[in-house]
Amino acid sequence: MVLLAAAVCTKAGKAIVSRQFVEMTRTRIEGLLAAFPKLMNTGKQHTFVETESVRYVYQPMEKLYMVLITTKNSNILEDLETLRLFSRVIPEYCRALEENEISEHCFDLIFAFDEIVALGYRENVNLAQIRTFTEMDSHEEKVFRAVRETQEREAKAEMRRKAKELQQARRDAERQGKKAPGFGGFGSSAVSGGSTSAMITETIIETDKLKVAPAPTRPSGPSKALKLGAKGKEVDNFVDKLKSEGETIMSSNMGKRTSEATKVHAPPVNMESVHMKIEEKITLTCGRDGGLQNMELHGMIMLRISDDKFGRIRLHVENEDKKGVQLQTHPNVDKKLFTTESLIGLKNPEKSFPVYSDVGVLKWRLQTTEESFIPLTINCWPSESGNGCDVNIEYELQEDNLELNDVIITIPLPSGVGAPVIGEIDGEYRHDSRRNTLEWCLPVIDAKNKSGSLEFSIAGQPNDFFPVQVSFISKKNYCNIQVTRVTQVDGNSPVRFSTETTFLVDKYEIL
Repeated sequence: MVLLAAAVCTKAGKAIVSRQFVEMTRTRIEGLLAAFPKLMNTGKQHTFVETESVRYVYQPMEKLYMVLITTKNSNILEDLETLRLFSRVIPEYCRALEENEISEHCFDLIFAFDEIVALGYRENVNLAQIRTFTEMDSHEEKVFRAVRETQEREAKAEMRRKAKELQQARRDAERQGKKAPGFGGFGSSAVSGGSTSAMITETIIETDKLKVAPAPTRPSGPSKALKLGAKGKEVDNFVDKLKSEGETIMSSNMGKRTSEATKVHAPPVNMESVHMKIEEKITLTCGRDGGLQNMELHGMIMLRISDDKFGRIRLHVENEDKKGVQLQTHPNVDKKLFTTESLIGLKNPEKSFPVYSDVGVLKWRLQTTEESFIPLTINCWPSESGNGCDVNIEYELQEDNLELNDVIITIPLPSGVGAPVIGEIDGEYRHDSRRNTLEWCLPVIDAKNKSGSLEFSIAGQPNDFFPVQVSFISKKNYCNIQVTRVTQVDGNSPVRFSTETTFLVDKYEIL
């Protein structure tokens, strides 16, 4: 098999996107595609036509054609199998088989075509492998970035600690009437401790403002490893060159999913010297016909103290939970004090809580199969029709005190059947043709907006639309456990504190 070119063209022979796998001029390929519609015989049903030099293997796609141009001595059976794979690739990147949609995703299609054919010969790949190769996801890069971020956080914490020490040393020197300690070296004059601490403090503030992820440093030695994401500059130069030649370039915001962007949350605006983070994560599995298979919720109160004078404190906890959660305190926390007075304090009141680090002081767990405890119920009803399936899905908020934000209900779809036809919908939707999913997006679900529905039609079977997955975030916790006051151990005087509450989804599925 020698495949000369693969193209998507209109029924008039106009090329929308074409990939040549051998040396071929633009005039040559445009002439071959322009002659293609004239060679087809409408009286016969074939999937190929031949000329004296080439063979056209084609498949109609609504108003377009997927065309493979091969040599006449190629294997027609292999050509047809390759054509089927090309035809399945196009719906992965394009929502609709229309000219403007093909043009918008032309580069993605060309990259996918290159994974199927190399130098005119078919590669042994399937659709899942093509999707994996084009995404170019690197586990090593993710690990590197995670380690780098951890190192930066530790460095910032160390800088803050050093700045505190320098400020304390300067204050002590001023009280005693001595000259503040200086720093110098390599022939430079000494710098006063006050200015040094101010410089370090300013550096900390500036680094906190910069939230852009750092680029990995390039090693000093030679390296031949594949660098993922390093071709952005080359693509920009190529696009600029096309613009200078008069070509129209369509921009697309690919690779940036809103559902992924909502996972990044800003830190609290006002963080006091005593800060508490109350976090809950839920894991829930329901059956499609009703019934809660398992629900497990884990919660924790993390305490962070950023000033030494607030190390010896006690937390007043208010527990209004009526669901029967199991509470457990840290081993260094006085369990008797917590049981009798709902106070979190150290067993040895003379000791202080650790400073500049997150300490888990209280955690709780809830596991149940009681259906009334489900925070958000999802009912999905696919019913077969003459042209496929009519799917009706609805949600209802069971806990009126909750306010769920950035809710995304993800419904899997059959592959290779195109986009669904949306009937009625509360909220918005996104169709991801590459992952074959329909995302139902709801910005807020609360007591005023506790129910809604979505209806759509698409080809497929009822089992194709499961499992349904749900994700959300809430600033109100599920078990209603809060810290109401913070007081000093000595004198029981109140201490200003801040609280950050988060209720997240670890796994939420309807099977």
